[in-house]
Amino acid sequence: MDYAKDVLVNTDWVEQNLNTDGIRLIEVDEDILLYDTGHAPGAVKVDWQQDFWHPVERDFIGPDEVSALLGKLGIRETDTIVLYGDKSNWWASYAYWFLSYSGVKNPLKLMNGGRQKWIAEGRPTTTDAPTVTATTYPALRRDDSLRAYRDEVKAHLQSVSAGSGALVDVRSPDEFSGKVTHMPTYPQEGVLRGGHIPGARSIPWAKATNEDGTFKSADELSALYGGEGVTADKDVIAYCRIAERSSHTWFVLRELLGYPKVRNYDGSWTEWGNAVGMPIEKTYTED
Repeated sequence: MDYAKDVLVNTDWVEQNLNTDGIRLIEVDEDILLYDTGHAPGAVKVDWQQDFWHPVERDFIGPDEVSALLGKLGIRETDTIVLYGDKSNWWASYAYWFLSYSGVKNPLKLMNGGRQKWIAEGRPTTTDAPTVTATTYPALRRDDSLRAYRDEVKAHLQSVSAGSGALVDVRSPDEFSGKVTHMPTYPQEGVLRGGHIPGARSIPWAKATNEDGTFKSADELSALYGGEGVTADKDVIAYCRIAERSSHTWFVLRELLGYPKVRNYDGSWTEWGNAVGMPIEKTYTED
């Protein structure tokens, strides 16, 4: 079984195309300081907080601002955009989802294995930021079919109960059970209540990856999600805490496995676990 879409490139391919016109590399890391310590030659940097998030509201910048960002980065509408980053491409997947949601029609790819594989293989790096020529990127229109809002998720619980929908909680088992309210070392993203959305299946994001950060085979991925009842015939919503891990799972389900209807709930647990009137299941009990 092959991947459903041609959305991955390997590190060999990237190194061979470092100087190819029309191939543009974008590094998106959780640790925004990593880029300055060395990055693939020609790669430009995106800061996911400063560049993607609205400066006042808890929301994203609009399509016009995304066009301006791509223009500032020197991206043309005909370029192939290759995204990569740290943590097995957590934030590169987030950028992939966000650009897709924003309506970007460029061919989008992820470098399989991300930054960790590139560095581990001793491939070329530089601390020099590339010189880019700004472009006028065309207007964009959001694809709202890729994003789920809180009230849509609440309504989706009926589909989950009926068997026509699925919810995927990609957080750690302890977060899912309610034992903890945040990931280790991320206390600033905790919430008032722990647990999970009723009916959600616990499939931690990292189960989709190999030790070197690459994605598992299509057969392995199909068995992983299908074994939990998350199948292509269902309307699927993925969530985590602020949508970075669930973007990774969204990418696996929609792009690698070809599921036709997959949405990312970017409000995720930091919204749901603090919201009034939202149902929560908790399976952890004190001994």
